[in-house]
Amino acid sequence: MIRRNAAGVLVLLLLSPALSGCLGSEVDEANAKESPHWLPAVEERSELIYMDDDVFSRVSLNGSHQIGDVQSIFVPVPSISVSDGGAGITGGAEVHLGLWLPVVDGCDLTTDPVPEECRVPVITEIGPYYDDGDVDALTPADRLGRFLIENYVPHGYGVAQVSVFGTGQSNHCMDLMGHDEQAGIKAAVDWLGTQPWSNGKIGAIGKSYDGSTPWNAAASGSEYLATIVPMSGLIGVHDLMWRNGSMEARGAIMHNGVYGSFGLDGDTGDIENACEGYIEGYYAGPAAYMTGDNLAWTGSDYWEERHFLTDALEIYNGSIYIIHGLQDWNVDPHMAFPAHQMSVDAGFDVKGLYGQWAHDYPDRESGHSSLSSGRGEEAYPYTLRWDWADDMLEWFDFYLMDKGPQPRLIAEIQDNMGGWRVEQSYPPPEVNLISLGMNECSIISGSDTITSTSSMRVECPAFESLTRIVGSPTIHIEATISPLSTSGHLFIEMIQSSSEMHLGHAVMDLRFHEGGNQGNALAPGSTVMAKMEFFGMDVVIPEGDGIQMIISQTGEDYVPSPVSTMPVSLSMGEESVLTLHTVERNCADLFLPPMQQPYPQCTQ
Repeated sequence: MIRRNAAGVLVLLLLSPALSGCLGSEVDEANAKESPHWLPAVEERSELIYMDDDVFSRVSLNGSHQIGDVQSIFVPVPSISVSDGGAGITGGAEVHLGLWLPVVDGCDLTTDPVPEECRVPVITEIGPYYDDGDVDALTPADRLGRFLIENYVPHGYGVAQVSVFGTGQSNHCMDLMGHDEQAGIKAAVDWLGTQPWSNGKIGAIGKSYDGSTPWNAAASGSEYLATIVPMSGLIGVHDLMWRNGSMEARGAIMHNGVYGSFGLDGDTGDIENACEGYIEGYYAGPAAYMTGDNLAWTGSDYWEERHFLTDALEIYNGSIYIIHGLQDWNVDPHMAFPAHQMSVDAGFDVKGLYGQWAHDYPDRESGHSSLSSGRGEEAYPYTLRWDWADDMLEWFDFYLMDKGPQPRLIAEIQDNMGGWRVEQSYPPPEVNLISLGMNECSIISGSDTITSTSSMRVECPAFESLTRIVGSPTIHIEATISPLSTSGHLFIEMIQSSSEMHLGHAVMDLRFHEGGNQGNALAPGSTVMAKMEFFGMDVVIPEGDGIQMIISQTGEDYVPSPVSTMPVSLSMGEESVLTLHTVERNCADLFLPPMQQPYPQCTQ
């Protein structure tokens, strides 16, 4: 493996064929790990060469340990009681996990006590999919398990694939990220952290549902959880499914209609699904659709129980590495922003990796290459981060093994044209604001009255220079609902004027015109200022180009307000304002990921 130092001189790292995972690279592991900078800074990796012949990235330094045989472990969860129903009544609540440990030369991990120098940390992937739509927990999963096992067990890490309650071989009920599920997660983490062979440091990583369990683990209060890597994960279930009172189509049926069936397989254990959370799921989804809020005013704690960010930031004592695709409309980017900055403000060590991929990993070519225009296509192949396995090794080494220098606590962010850059946080704390009164924009199609079958297209003035829009722009627009309704619904898509390429979107049930999750029915015919916020974006508008907005009643997978789909009239006066958050960055601020050609926009 070669890289350029600051002076542009080629530096050749120590070579050893037996330990090479980097194509054409050979690095002595022990010597490399003693170096304070065995992994170059992200701005200096463009000339690194990695293996790219598998579905995932490979570490450049193969470890020296063998991978032990998988162990099947059932962990008791004594905190589940009769009042929880399910296995609390039938007895013996437990979660199941598959465990891979390294075979460490000179160490016997079966003894008790195990010498301190032989003890190992464990990386966990915790989720509902083992045996349910995927392999069992004792088989390395292509989803993430094989990546973890083959890359990190040889480096001295244990890896555990854990089934949440009601899935795989874990009993009890499928609790969809509730307190019972949290108790099962905590039991698994605590068990792994207290074994004689464990160094007491556990990490949790995963994507989607498996990217939500790290946040839930952080909220559980386990003293052994040392780092979490949530990828496209939820900070809370209601937080994702409802946005300013607007519900995704799946929101009302997420518990019982989507995941509840995982716990139903036709055996005698099916009775264990008769527990509190599962039963509440039947009404909590439809009721939240009708109200748009979290039902706290009814005395229900169903949705509050399934919000874990607040507890995590209060209870957790570890590091956080957030990874999210800016084109992920399965788990929208507002799960990462403002959670990133909130975590920084709470005093955590935080890093972020935010690329223009969809509901995917940073290194999966098949997913990245299939995206459409405006949804990641323009950023490919620069989305592919073949250095991701190395990046995670550096992170795990420091936070689970106390080895090596501390990783930089930065945000690596990619714009919609593919350019990667480093920000100290994200969205950047210092931005330039561009405010456009809607009276400065022109209606180019439709009218200012929106019906369930019509829309309005607005074009704003072109920008005089290249403009980089970051974070979550806002639009405050005056809206008048029908005299026959008590609410209305708005969906705004922002597109690039010249190409009509999708840039971002915003959605709102007008009962929630002030934003947030507290709304109220409106008096018929009311006029409100709808304070809408776009989902996270990082987009570049060329000099002389501009933006348009298509305003309709709904879009994407959001459903209209249940209160009304009657017409909504919009004011195009100066009191209605679009505010864009921008930063000045150019090609000198961009870094090139490994194994990619120079950016076309920077070579013209």
